[in-house]
Amino acid sequence: EWVSKLEKSRSTYASREMELKGEITAANAIIQEKESGMAKMIEKMTTFDIKESELLSKIVMQEAIRRSLHNRVIQLSGNIRVFVRVRPIIASEQASVSESSAVFSFPTVFDKETPASSSAVKMGDDLTKQFIVATEPPKDRGGLSQRRKKIKFGFDGVFSPTNNQDNIWKATEPLIQSAVDGYNVCVFAYGQTGSGKTYTMLGGGNEANSGIINKAISKLFDEKHLLEDTSKGLTTADISVELFEIYNEQVRDLMSMNKDGSYNNLNISDNANEVIGNKVLEASCKEEIYSVLARAQKRRCVKATKSNEESSRSHFIFTLNFVVRNASGILRKSKLNICDLAGSERLSKSQAVGSTLNETKHINKSLSTLSNVIEKLQNKEAHVPFRESKLTYLLRNSLGGDSKTLAIVCCSPIAQNFQETSCSLRFAQKLNKVELKAIGKTSC
Repeated sequence: EWVSKLEKSRSTYASREMELKGEITAANAIIQEKESGMAKMIEKMTTFDIKESELLSKIVMQEAIRRSLHNRVIQLSGNIRVFVRVRPIIASEQASVSESSAVFSFPTVFDKETPASSSAVKMGDDLTKQFIVATEPPKDRGGLSQRRKKIKFGFDGVFSPTNNQDNIWKATEPLIQSAVDGYNVCVFAYGQTGSGKTYTMLGGGNEANSGIINKAISKLFDEKHLLEDTSKGLTTADISVELFEIYNEQVRDLMSMNKDGSYNNLNISDNANEVIGNKVLEASCKEEIYSVLARAQKRRCVKATKSNEESSRSHFIFTLNFVVRNASGILRKSKLNICDLAGSERLSKSQAVGSTLNETKHINKSLSTLSNVIEKLQNKEAHVPFRESKLTYLLRNSLGGDSKTLAIVCCSPIAQNFQETSCSLRFAQKLNKVELKAIGKTSC
């Protein structure tokens, strides 16, 4: 009987063994199918990796082509570009302004002016330019009819009081793109005190009215993130910032103050035209720079004069360094200088005395040297007096070679400032005729 039971158990185990063998065969078939699918997936992923690598190479090549074409466009437009901006009339000036005393008009080719009019845009004019007409304010002619002289100027950009900060930025952004592309760029605001330079560069205290500096910071960080994301982290971009003011012909680091509130005067290197011994902030986000910029603005020397309640007494220089690297080293680097120059002043108006008088003399002298340098460059003279001022010596590299320079000449709209406005427009006209070239050793 127990033999019969063993035989029955053996038969059951044999049957179960056959079932398990069938299951194992089926499992092996599934494994083989999965392995085959896995192999195909690996082959596809390898193909995708190859295609991704090819696409990244194409992106790098297309970006290099874009940089080259963008640079050609900037060169054709002029490595030195000149904008003129006329600020709006402020509330305190409203009472002294009448429609008949309007200083500026902004003619276009579509205006219905008589062809003989001096303010009309004619076929002989450079139609690649935008135009502004400055009209002499009315004079007391003892009852005789007015003979107000009109002078027409053409510049790369002209911005009337109705234009806002975004209009200025849209025209400026291509130059900032050149800094991203590896070229040194300088943007500076020039004009008499109270003409709107600081507002143009630093803005009005809120995002809607932010100036060129804030928008440039934001753009450089946007480009940094785009570059790093596109390259899958193989390429990185480092951004650092420097902040100076030139006060009474002394260079001061606005990011470094002594405990007693004083500053150490810095020197400029003879070879690189760079400040020696200043603090450089390596920034990981734009908020870091905004914070440092706010502190630097508070440290800048600003005083009240008869001409302007908040008159900048120094040249403010904001510098962004943009360095692109990969595993092989530095691919390209550039320096973006944005300068809010102190305003020129007439002593008869500002009534400066004491230390303010001394500041005014240094401001006017450095601006006069800048104008002289521009005139020498316009005449293509061998000797250019860059060393006569700390301002021109620092800007030396921005006014030569393949650097890109934008001058934003700011003007007051009221008739009482017409003489200073005329000087600013004549400076802009001279600057508009300069062609950048490499600066030789004799040009110092």
